[in-house]
Amino acid sequence: MKTIASEVTAYIKDKPFLASSLAQGIINLTSLARLIQPQIEATLHKKANRGAIVMALKRISDTMEFTFTKKIVNVLKNLGDITVRSSLVDYNFKVSESLLVVQAKLLAEIENKKDVFYTSSRGVAESNIIVSQNIAPLVDSLFSKEICHYKEEDLSSITVKLPTENVTIPGIYYFIFQRLSWEGVNLNEVISTSNEFTILMAESQVNTAFEVIKNLKKL
Repeated sequence: MKTIASEVTAYIKDKPFLASSLAQGIINLTSLARLIQPQIEATLHKKANRGAIVMALKRISDTMEFTFTKKIVNVLKNLGDITVRSSLVDYNFKVSESLLVVQAKLLAEIENKKDVFYTSSRGVAESNIIVSQNIAPLVDSLFSKEICHYKEEDLSSITVKLPTENVTIPGIYYFIFQRLSWEGVNLNEVISTSNEFTILMAESQVNTAFEVIKNLKKL
């Protein structure tokens, strides 16, 4: 049976940005109730009391589902080192039987080079390799027989260390990427391990992205 409470809950769950703001207590519930009242009435096929909608919003903001935001903020306040790198090149190759062999050759070539950045990720049909600009000619040579879907230069990366408890709290990555999205930062790649993640973007956007991530510690 459809009720005001169930329909308000469904409405909020469909709008993650709104849910996050509601959890942080930065939305006027009366104003929000007035805004969503026509939609709630349309799904109920009858009039809905605005006061009842406000009460439903209040209950939602107090539930365990929304208290996760507080846990996320506590994790973000304890972010570790933030490392920025520039002059990077992103390659996207088709996965082939020889691709890993060539990657092994590349790793052998750069093993003792301390001024080199290298990371990679592999999907079902494609693999990305991100390297410092200074070894791009080496990559071009070693991978010359591989199918390269694209090569993008003038990129920067930001690597962030997360507290170990991040793996037990849902929504941390969404929370971070939400704020990057709000600031218009477009991410080319996201590469993560258990306790750190690296994002790749155009060099023109790295300062904005760095400020967003740095300010997360002040939430």
